[in-house]
Formats: sequence, C-alpha cells, structure tokens
Amino acid sequence: MPLPAERPLVFMNDRWFLLIGIPVLGMLALLPRGLTRVQSVPEVLGAWVVSTAITTTFWLTGRALWRLLFRRFPRVEQTTRRLWSLALINTSVTALVTLGIGLLAARAQGGRLTLSAFLFEFGLNMVPTIVIQLIYESWNLFQQWAQNVRRAEQLQSAGTRSQLEVLQSQLDPHFLFNSLNTLSALIEPENEPAQQFVEQLADVYRYVLLARSTPTVPLSEELEFVATYLALHKARFRDNLRVSQQILPELLTRHVAPLSVQLLVENALKHNVASREHPLELRLASDAAGQFLVVENTLRPRTAGLAPGTGTGLRNVRHRYELLQAPHAVEVQAENGWFRVQLPLL
Repeated sequence: MPLPAERPLVFMNDRWFLLIGIPVLGMLALLPRGLTRVQSVPEVLGAWVVSTAITTTFWLTGRALWRLLFRRFPRVEQTTRRLWSLALINTSVTALVTLGIGLLAARAQGGRLTLSAFLFEFGLNMVPTIVIQLIYESWNLFQQWAQNVRRAEQLQSAGTRSQLEVLQSQLDPHFLFNSLNTLSALIEPENEPAQQFVEQLADVYRYVLLARSTPTVPLSEELEFVATYLALHKARFRDNLRVSQQILPELLTRHVAPLSVQLLVENALKHNVASREHPLELRLASDAAGQFLVVENTLRPRTAGLAPGTGTGLRNVRHRYELLQAPHAVEVQAENGWFRVQLPLL
C-alpha cells in the first residue's frame, strides 16, 4: 500500500538515535585515531567534541539525503535504485568532506596531506556514513514488512467474510436461478424482449456470485457485466438514460476490483434524476494517460423518494483498492454539474 495508492512517508522518530548515537559514534571514531595514547583529559574531551561535531555533520547529512531519496523512490521495486543513489552520493560527499578537512588540518600543521593519510581518514569517515544508512534503511524495511503483514491479515479477513457470505446466501441464488428458468419457460416464445430480460437478469446474478471469489477481474469482463446491468435499467428508463463509452482497447486487459464499476453506475441511477426533461447521462472512459477508468454522470440529486446516500459504497471501493495496493488512489470529484470517480487500473 500513502499506502497505498502510494504508501505514506512515515519516518521514524529518531530523537534517541540522535541523542545517543552521535556522541557514542563520535567517541568510537577516536579509537583508531590513537585515543588510548592521549594522557590529558582536556585533550580527550577536545578530540571528542571535534569528532562528535564531524559525526553530527555526517549523520544529519546522511539522514537528510536518505529522506530525500526515499521521497523520490518510495516503492519496494525502487529499493535498488535508492540504495545505489545513496552509495554513490554518500561516497562522493564523504570523500570531498574528508579531503577538505585533511587539507585544512595539513595546512594548520604546516605539512601536506598524503594519499595514505587521506585513504585512512576516508575509510574511518565511511563507517558512520554506512551505519547511519543501515539504521534508516533497516527501519524502513521493518516498516514495510509490518505493513505487508497487516495488509495480508486484512485481505485474509476480508476473504473469510466473503466466503461466509457466499455460504450463507447459497440457497437464495439457487432458488433465484431456478425461478428465472421457470419464468423463462412460462414466457411465450414470441415475446423476445421478455425472454432477453430474464436471461440478462440471470447473467447479472451469475456474475455477482462468480466475482465474489476473486480479488480482481479484467476490465473487459466488468464492462460486459455493466452493459448487461444497464440493459436491464434501459428497459425502465428508456431514453431517460443515455450511456456512452470511450475506452482504449489496449486497456481492456487491465484489471479492476469486481463490481466496483457497477457500484458507481448503481449509485448514479439511485441518487440522480432521470426524466424526459433531465435525462441522466452516464459516461465510462479512460483517461489520457491510461491509468484510470473514469465513471461520470450528470449531478441532479433526487429531492424526494430514496434517502440520501451515506457514502458507504465509495468508502468500501476506496478501501478495496487500498488493500489491492493500487498504484493510485480512488479520486472523487463533484463539479460543474458532474459527479466523477476515477478508478485506478490494476
């Protein structure tokens, strides 16, 4: 899974790491530089203060760099790119800082910076740099693991509930199909509209049952189902309902959450006026970038009859796409007399 649509950038509270880690790392950095040979306490404290200041610089710089790159490459599949960028930039920055400090120290002592001295200091300065990146990257990996565990538990729970609902409702669908078959047999053969209506109704309920057992369905299948669903309503609304569809053919193999498009269509029919004076216009289209399926309808809320919507259906659709780790969030807009929902294509 901001989570996903995009996973939210939740950074660790590293106050204690800063307060404890920097002084400790600053002291440890003095050991290979001959701390044990220093006899004077003031010299030790002075060296420790300087080392801590340098360690603070490396720590805060590495921390800021990691956060910057994590914002730029937050997804799991971008981890390799983020790590390579961290390695290259950190190595370059550490080398430049080491060179600068070395030249200043050599000039202050009236000597010159040798290659061996530079490499020795560079190696020591890389230690805090690597430790810092390991701390933040390890914490990030732990966060991702914990988030994936929670998402798996939610999906398992949702799947269990769905299976239970199917088991609880097995009698009604079987009874319904048998009744529809009986009704179809009772209809006069020459009454083709009635025969077609019953067959379409059976197709709708058959799809609803099959879709419950799968997390996603191809967009082509969902649109075929929506077309059948709308055909049933066209028998009632006739010209009061106008439907148009403009979807790129190459997007039909992409996936959506089952019944998500149908729910948006149902909401449009349920909560808006559809009359001869004000026909309900319904559009299904793909966006220019091919990332969303756009479902929009004219916005003329009914003033009587059905109770106003509670928004539960849209909340459920959003939650389902979050659990499916959709690349984008479900977007909802109501403006200029149109109600528009964008479903990310999976």
